[in-house]
Amino acid sequence: MMQGSLLKKGKGFTLIELMIVVAIVAILAAVGYPAYDSSVKKTRRTDAKGALMGLAQAMERYHTANNTYVGATVGATGVYPAEAPIDGSKKFYDLKITALDATSYTLQAQPKNGQDADGTLELKNTGAKKWNGNAGWD
Repeated sequence: MMQGSLLKKGKGFTLIELMIVVAIVAILAAVGYPAYDSSVKKTRRTDAKGALMGLAQAMERYHTANNTYVGATVGATGVYPAEAPIDGSKKFYDLKITALDATSYTLQAQPKNGQDADGTLELKNTGAKKWNGNAGWD
C-alpha cells in the first residue's frame, strides 16, 4: 500500500504567470523609454542653450577688450570652450562662432554625430534665437 501521494504540490510560479509578468514589463518599457529619451534630449538641449548664453557673455567681454568681435574663437585658446556641456561630461554639441563684422556675430550649437537629430541652436548678438531654422528655442 502506498502511503500519501507520490506527487507533492510544488510552490512557485507557473510559466504562464512568468510570461504575463514579462509581457507587463515589456509594455511598461515600450511606453517609458520614448518619454525618457525625449527628456534626455531636452536636457542636452538645455545644456547647449546655457553654453550659448555663456559664449555670448564671453563674446561681449572680447568686444569690450578688442572693440570688435572678429577674431574671437572657441577652444583651448579661445574665449570659451568648443563643446557643450562645458562641465566635463560627455559632449553632445559643438559650439561655433561666426563673426560677421566688428559689430555682429552668430553663435551656433550643432549636435555631434547626429545624436540629437532635432537641429542646430543659434543665437545672434541681437538676442534673436533660432532652433532648427525656426524662431525661438522652445
